[in-house]
Amino acid sequence: QAGGLVAIPTDTVYGVACLAQDSGAVRSIYSLKGRHAGKPLAICLGDVERLYRYCHVNVPDELLQDLLPGPVTLVFKRSEELNKDLNPFTPLVGVRIPNHPFPRELSRACSAPLALTSANLSCRASALTVSEFEELWPHLSLIIDGGPIGDVQSPECRLGSTVVDLSVSGRFTIIRPGCALAPTVDVLTQKYGLTPGSP
Repeated sequence: QAGGLVAIPTDTVYGVACLAQDSGAVRSIYSLKGRHAGKPLAICLGDVERLYRYCHVNVPDELLQDLLPGPVTLVFKRSEELNKDLNPFTPLVGVRIPNHPFPRELSRACSAPLALTSANLSCRASALTVSEFEELWPHLSLIIDGGPIGDVQSPECRLGSTVVDLSVSGRFTIIRPGCALAPTVDVLTQKYGLTPGSP
């Protein structure tokens, strides 16, 4: 609430989170990571119902329930509720509801979306343990050590979430294959009949 940055475990890799509605905290995440200003941050919510407040959802609620919580980031048109300083260069926003109790409880406790990105310097590998992002520690207000996430030896475990753009009705576009590509595409095409688009 004070605008600090917190490292947290998720269902894919360790993340750095702050309040998405706090413009100063959002700027801090970019400077922490050395992240390019044109690279968007996702928001993390505790529950599927909250998604409707921050996004214009154009898919059935059942589709959201089938994919979330889980290792996917769903991209929709953003609503007016979302902080204008978060990704001001795009009308879209990616939403994460991790299949991990901690980030979801944290979002619920803050009664607000968290801005979420992986806990690593830009262009470095994602972190599966807190020791792997030691260089960021001095700049963080708090580090929640949830132990190792997944198999530290497995490159697949570092892929992060599968990012899917659902902002165009009837279509989906894979922005990042991530760690859950096949099951996600399966749900979108087989169950809901969405057509793949090209990025």
